[in-house]
Amino acid sequence: MRALTYQGPFKVRVENKPDPRLEHPQDVILKVTRTAICGSDLHLLHGLVPDTRVGHTFGHEFTGVVEELGSEVSQLHKGDRVVVPFNISCGTCFYCQRGLTASCENSNPSSDVACGVYGYSHTTGGYDGGQAEYVRVPFADVGPLKIPDGMEDEEALFLGDILPTGYMGAEMGEIKGGETVVVFGAGPVGLFAMRSAWLMGAGRVIAVDCVQYRLDFAERYAKVETVNFREVDDIVLYLKELFEGRGPDVCIDAVGMEAEGSLGQRVLGLGLKLEAGAPTVLTWCIDVVRKGGNVSIVGVYGPPWNLMPIGTAMNKGLTLRMNQCNVRRYMPHLLQHIREGRIDAKGIITHRFPLEEAPKAYHLFAQKQDGCVKCVLTPGYA
Repeated sequence: MRALTYQGPFKVRVENKPDPRLEHPQDVILKVTRTAICGSDLHLLHGLVPDTRVGHTFGHEFTGVVEELGSEVSQLHKGDRVVVPFNISCGTCFYCQRGLTASCENSNPSSDVACGVYGYSHTTGGYDGGQAEYVRVPFADVGPLKIPDGMEDEEALFLGDILPTGYMGAEMGEIKGGETVVVFGAGPVGLFAMRSAWLMGAGRVIAVDCVQYRLDFAERYAKVETVNFREVDDIVLYLKELFEGRGPDVCIDAVGMEAEGSLGQRVLGLGLKLEAGAPTVLTWCIDVVRKGGNVSIVGVYGPPWNLMPIGTAMNKGLTLRMNQCNVRRYMPHLLQHIREGRIDAKGIITHRFPLEEAPKAYHLFAQKQDGCVKCVLTPGYA
């Protein structure tokens, strides 16, 4: 099959790899129909995630058609169209039984930090991802969600990661109605966090970024106010003053380890690797949010530690909530939001490429060129 492969920092290419095969009675093999490039894939591309091995196939957002089934698979049939959560969960362990599928004990038993994840490093199990013509899906009766007839693959594609992640980011902010919300990061996860904040009853939502076309897109797509932090003297003071000097009720970090805004943090975290990325946005969230407010963290940070103002958070009485998204919990609910028109999931797609042009798509997405917000790849098409 044709598949994208990692060749070292800043290098990927599409080449021939052996087709995946059934390795367990609960596996299925999917023929991939759509797959996307995620901001988390850029952390891998840039060499920021340990044990990312040459030859590995990225991609944790994908839809596909069931081609082969293991003998114990009962919920799926050949020909079913499905969307697959990025995290691999067994459905039976201590955490899965409590709905915490992102903490599954059985899909990546060698680590106490993360469950199995498609197309990520070997620290998350080494499972090949979906930026390929075919992919193996373990525990197939647990994760995949059937795509309803009459629904396009691209409408369902983002149920596998960024839509549930953005929704959970808003949910962890405990928005009950009327709250003020600042979302740092106007990328795909941030956009869905903004839309979700409105669905939960937010009274005011502001997007913060430094790429103007992304802010313009957020204003159109999510109907939010926007701030370019490069155009104000001090983003913390600026945001606090927008909310009577106190700050907003909720801050959402939808950026993570590759944040702009602090040269020192980028040198320490991304250049010298002395901390797990640049926690600039995390620091801003803690400083900006009002006393007693909520900070929600869905941007990805690498283990094991960051220089962050935990003392400020403690003394302000903040609630910090964070997690890799328990995707499967949210998929049916968000599917309904899409089908009933409350969320235009495919509306964030700005670029489509055949799989063979994946290196070009990665470059475009990473360099934020041509107004790129979200890239989708289609295997098997020239």
